[in-house]
Amino acid sequence: MGRLYCIGEMLIDFIPIQTGLKLKEVESFKRVAGGAPLNVAINCSKLGLPSIMLSKVAEDPFGEFLIDHLNENGVDTSYIVRTSDAETGLAFVSVTKEGERDFSFYRKNAADLMLKSDEITELSIDENDILHFGSVVLQNPLMKETHHRIINEMIDKGGIISFDPNIRLSLWPSAEACRDSVWEFLEYADILKVSEEELFFITGEDVIERGIEKLFERPIEAVICTLGKDGSELYLKNNNSFKVDGYKVDVVDTTGAGDAFMGGFLYSLSKLFPTRSNLVQLLQKNAIDLLSYANATGAIITSREGAYDPSLSDSKVKKVLEQQN
Repeated sequence: MGRLYCIGEMLIDFIPIQTGLKLKEVESFKRVAGGAPLNVAINCSKLGLPSIMLSKVAEDPFGEFLIDHLNENGVDTSYIVRTSDAETGLAFVSVTKEGERDFSFYRKNAADLMLKSDEITELSIDENDILHFGSVVLQNPLMKETHHRIINEMIDKGGIISFDPNIRLSLWPSAEACRDSVWEFLEYADILKVSEEELFFITGEDVIERGIEKLFERPIEAVICTLGKDGSELYLKNNNSFKVDGYKVDVVDTTGAGDAFMGGFLYSLSKLFPTRSNLVQLLQKNAIDLLSYANATGAIITSREGAYDPSLSDSKVKKVLEQQN
């Protein structure tokens, strides 16, 4: 088994004690660690995949909390940079009665937007490693440059590039700026994970199949489309596709569901010893098992509050799979 490198945002999510209210109506919040790459790193670590976080946090109590939290969950934090010139980003999250979220971000001077390429020392990458990233921090030219460097290093060593755009338009100056940055980095992705809404936003198409066709005009080998309660579908460039239904759970909170899904997918993929040269063959042969495991991991997260489950483990996911079969 290789290792997972996650690069990108680390922030504090303040989630409401009272659910089903508009954000302006919430009176008290609970502090939790947040950020999509951080969530994926923690989920993979808890499942059993060695995970490394590449990011930058402030020299403040929130930054210390995030690093401590990653360490407690087995994620390697040795590459995380500290700075006194910025703050650790914050996000306030409102959860509706249906379990959907509404965000308010405080990130104008966030440290994780300012990670410089030369602040990360040489990584010990091999061909079985995976790099996972999103688009949230790509609004900053420094982080774009840093991503280009790490991505190219991973490609040179034969590792796999996983991209989850995780669109948050409120963090961008315009929808066009966000879309342009996503397309820029689609040139490097081996695996792309999107929701239906993100697929339509990125491609401008309102039919999944047409959106997938447009994505495959780029070098992408595989597109994963998450369908909420209806499960997920994996599309390969060779025109094959695979769909697995979702698991029936009582939804409490959808925060982090996509990150848990991706954590489950990358963990189960890593057990197959993937490389850039054998990726398509492995996905073709194991698509149903990979999607099933990822769906189960996502279902576990939606059945509780917060972006991840402290008791998450490979055996817990397998138990869900056994109960559904």
